[in-house]
Amino acid sequence: MSQIKGKRQTGQKPNQSIEDMRNYKFSIVIPVYKSAAILPRLIESLDIFFGEHRYRHEIILVNDGSPDESWDVLQQLKQGRDDLVIVDLLRNYGQHSAVFCGFQLASGDFVITMDDDLQNPPSEIEPLIQKAAEGYDVVFGKFEQKMHGLVRGLGSKFIGWLNVKLFNKPTDLTLTNFRIVRREVVDAVCSYRTNFPYIPGLLLLNGKTFGNVTVLHEQREDGQSNYTAKTIAKLVWRIIFNYSSFPMRFVCVMGTVVAFLAFCLGGFYLIKSLIQGTEVPGWPTLVVLLSFFQGVMLLILAMVGEYLVRLMHDVSIPESYRIRRKM
Repeated sequence: MSQIKGKRQTGQKPNQSIEDMRNYKFSIVIPVYKSAAILPRLIESLDIFFGEHRYRHEIILVNDGSPDESWDVLQQLKQGRDDLVIVDLLRNYGQHSAVFCGFQLASGDFVITMDDDLQNPPSEIEPLIQKAAEGYDVVFGKFEQKMHGLVRGLGSKFIGWLNVKLFNKPTDLTLTNFRIVRREVVDAVCSYRTNFPYIPGLLLLNGKTFGNVTVLHEQREDGQSNYTAKTIAKLVWRIIFNYSSFPMRFVCVMGTVVAFLAFCLGGFYLIKSLIQGTEVPGWPTLVVLLSFFQGVMLLILAMVGEYLVRLMHDVSIPESYRIRRKM
């Protein structure tokens, strides 16, 4: 498998051999949603991989309030297995909250996250481990060819742009949900008290060295992607309002520009009235200006209100998820 090196930063840990990596424990965290038909094949593929490579491991599957029979299937798969941890969340909290839950339950020296749809073949875990052995804090799988739909592809590009602007993501680094993270970074992420976790952003904030490795990306075997335009919009909203002051700064700049233009316009009418006098009462101009300024004020108040609502949630609710049951 060909590999692509990500941006190497100072302070990288010493290289380790694959045999050294066998001394560590790996936690596989998988959020589950509408994948009852795929789960048996997913676990079978993971068993084949770990049977061949003999890594110590645990598999943590977090059922994110899935409306299908996913929890029933997970209970059947759990029977007689000590390496399998299954969690049923109280309701659907979203993929990032489910992964955050998995992070907090994981006991491994490295944590690997992947989707539940088998588009990330478990056999591709080995390149991630090999790359992590070079000393990186976080390694992301970089897909040879993405098998995502148009909506998700466009959404991923926009979110990637946000990651560069808000989290200083290296421009040559590709972020995906298929990744391996060192224990120290996982612990740092878990220390955050937020009701709106965004895992890639938290990894970028807490990791120091990042890498990419080329992996396969398969077609989804069953069902359709859960990433819709609405899901992506909610994720963008979460990133902007929980990890950035950009909206507040934007409306401040806009308010300053509008105030300046209003001052210039007022000065123009004042000078004109002094030189030429006035024949028209100015009622239309007054109505237009008042309507515009009131609209700007409402926009600013709505922006401030959004921040206050999220601050209220962070203060009043201690966790980003609730567990219904765990086995």
